[in-house]
Amino acid sequence: MNHKYLFLLIFFCFSLTLGNTPAHAQSTTPYPAKPVRLIIPFPPGSSTNDILGRALAQRLSEALGQQFVVDNRPGVGGNLGSEIAAKSVADGYTLLIGTNGPIGISPHIYKTLGYDPLRDLAPVTLYAMVPYAIIVHASVKANNIYELIALAKTAPGKLNYASPGSGSTPHLCMEMFKRQAGVDITHVPYKGGAPATVDLLAGQVQVFCPGLPPVLPHIKSGKLRALTITMPKRTPYLPDVPTAAEQGHAALDVNSWVGLLAPAKTPPAIIDKLHNAVTRIMATPEMKTQVVNNGADPMAMGPAEFGRFLQNESAKWAQVAKAANLRIE
Repeated sequence: MNHKYLFLLIFFCFSLTLGNTPAHAQSTTPYPAKPVRLIIPFPPGSSTNDILGRALAQRLSEALGQQFVVDNRPGVGGNLGSEIAAKSVADGYTLLIGTNGPIGISPHIYKTLGYDPLRDLAPVTLYAMVPYAIIVHASVKANNIYELIALAKTAPGKLNYASPGSGSTPHLCMEMFKRQAGVDITHVPYKGGAPATVDLLAGQVQVFCPGLPPVLPHIKSGKLRALTITMPKRTPYLPDVPTAAEQGHAALDVNSWVGLLAPAKTPPAIIDKLHNAVTRIMATPEMKTQVVNNGADPMAMGPAEFGRFLQNESAKWAQVAKAANLRIE
């Protein structure tokens, strides 16, 4: 062979080798190879979502050998942080602690939203479920939802229900209940769950549909009364309180959930590795205890099942928001 052509052949092969090396090295680099940002779209210490998000970050750091750094990005009911995560690079180094407000409800009540949860986020795992309940002030003459419905029908619009704000899960929970029961109860929005609970305890409002953890001590003290659990099964925190389904309202299925999501198009191998790590973490007695101590039920839902769950959540809240004619600028 001509020496000139032999040299060109050797140079061409050598160039191919150099070109392939970085890609090959990248594909075999174990994940995670650097710290991972975990966005929590709520203020620090403000909610079960933040507490359980931080607990997961700590245990993922231990399990995967890299720091999972919590980045609180509160604002617009969780929408701000969720949008930041949705628009991040899909390389597994930005993740999101998601919950039903910004993921399931916001797309159906905000006229403009900078992200589409079902399109822009990839489900990794749902790992905790927070039970909700319809509760009343102790002075309200109702011990179950049958009696609450009867009371509301005798005086339409006279009973008031609290919420942490328009578009919140407690708000839509009561709107769902009103539609299903055919009753008129007046909405009184507050700037957060704490002031809503204060006025409920004072008897300024009569009804509330919150997550259980913050109000459980007041229920056990007798200041507030739980009429029903808005989940398919009873909760061990209030084992004697029947579910809505047990009282003829199976469609009243409301809860808050805590899940891990990633930007859409994150490589499936990374999604699977994260899900497997969370599954192992949720199997430990320590994490189960921490979840339970914060009033939630431990879960370990995989990506496919979590994806179907999100589809159902979106469809459910779309119907409620439309029926309530709820739109936020």
